Amino acid sequence: MKPWLKWTVVGVVIALMAGGTLRTLSARKDKAAALEAQQIAQKTQVSIDLLPTDLITVTPRQLPLNVAISGAINAVNTAMIKARVAGELRGLTVREGDQVRAGQVLGQIDPTEPDARLRQARQQAQAAKAQVDIAQRTQDNNVALVAQGFISPTALVSSQANLAAAQANYAAAQSAADLSAKNLSDTVLRAPISGFVSQRLAQPGERVAIDARVVEIVDLSSMEMQAELSTADAMQVKVGQKALLHVEGLAQPLSASVARINPSASVGSRAVLVYLALAPGSDLRNGLFAEGLLATGTLDTLAVPLSAVRTDKPKPYVQVVTGDHVQHMDVNLGPRSEVNDQTLVSISGVPEGTTVISGTVGILREGTLVKLTAPAQGAR
Repeated sequence: MKPWLKWTVVGVVIALMAGGTLRTLSARKDKAAALEAQQIAQKTQVSIDLLPTDLITVTPRQLPLNVAISGAINAVNTAMIKARVAGELRGLTVREGDQVRAGQVLGQIDPTEPDARLRQARQQAQAAKAQVDIAQRTQDNNVALVAQGFISPTALVSSQANLAAAQANYAAAQSAADLSAKNLSDTVLRAPISGFVSQRLAQPGERVAIDARVVEIVDLSSMEMQAELSTADAMQVKVGQKALLHVEGLAQPLSASVARINPSASVGSRAVLVYLALAPGSDLRNGLFAEGLLATGTLDTLAVPLSAVRTDKPKPYVQVVTGDHVQHMDVNLGPRSEVNDQTLVSISGVPEGTTVISGTVGILREGTLVKLTAPAQGAR
């Protein structure tokens, strides 16, 4: 290669390297200038005007403690009428919504076969009674003959055994007759409680098997709500505590009280069932859904509206006014409560009397200047 060509290539390479270095230095300089401008902008003081209604003073409050509950409303007393004997269903005239009284005859299963069995059992009992009479007379005669020495005592023992066997057969026949009488009585379907028919599960003329469901009756005079609670919530619940429930379709809330607490937790979910008795006289239906709050006590604590607590950082915090600047203070949250349609939360980590900025203001940067302004004249 010629010397002049060689030096020309070296010069081009050096020029390219110098140009790249200059561009890198220029980019770094621009980035540093932008960062410096950002820092200057952040140090620029920005002020915000706040109304007295935008500030909340942290004061001790007595929070009512509540547990949210929900569940179905059911009648305390229900009855499922089942067939106790198999046969054809007759005379079932009640339908859903009909009112019935305790002991009322609702229908009957064909009694032909049970009636025949009862007659047969009674006739067998009469035959067994006749055998008892014969054995008794034989026994009496043998006693007299033994006393006169005409027969041996062994014959008397045999007649005594025959009498005992006849009496046992008669007792068994009587028990069979009683059982047949019960089966005949079981063909009549009666209402065990007063209430309303909620389901008719069989039709007249249909052949039903033993334990087949025929009619369900519910007593709407006593209603209760069944609620599932977590273990932590259930530990706060006691018998007699009051609750206010909102029921689907009813404009007015209903009052209720804890009547019973299941001593065992449900398998799998580990939930505890709580039963709340509803005030009598409510126009309720079996199976309605209700939800509400169960009052479990009160708590004396520092509290603020839940909306004033910010959660855009790893720990929850509140925006407080220190002097004339905004400061962020981390807080620990406790129980929540609904007071006058507002959710309050118990907090710790801020002293009593601290001025907290309301949640309606929004998130402010720490160090922001705050100016308190009076509301405009005539404003509400």
